Amino acid sequence: MKKEKSCGAIVYRLGEDMDQVEYLLIRHVNGGHWAFTKGHVEAGESESDTALREIREETGLEVELDQNFRQVNTYSPAEGIEKDVIYFIAQSLDQAVTKQTVEVSDFAWLPYEEALDRLTYSNDQGILKLAQDYLTQDE
Repeated sequence: MKKEKSCGAIVYRLGEDMDQVEYLLIRHVNGGHWAFTKGHVEAGESESDTALREIREETGLEVELDQNFRQVNTYSPAEGIEKDVIYFIAQSLDQAVTKQTVEVSDFAWLPYEEALDRLTYSNDQGILKLAQDYLTQDE
């Protein structure tokens, strides 16, 4: 079985009232699904380096990556391939998204419930639920 590894992040920002969390979802050109930023680990990169690079490439955003939140999603994208996607959580330091049109057809900043509904895959919904719990654990 061939193993693949990608890294990404659940990117969020604080909304206008500073207590409303909004999550960034991107619509991928390849497949048209709504998900999070992520991409393959390149030679010599750490998981966090990959996540930061992919966020910058796909959205143009500068973020603060929280490596205390680390979730692994394992699935088989094709026969004979097992893929691990490592997700961190990242707070956006910018407001303006500059999408990478080669990979990203659309994006949206959404509150939790709307983001949950928009995500295409149930495994991404599970990761978002964990991220929401993580961000609201002190409330």
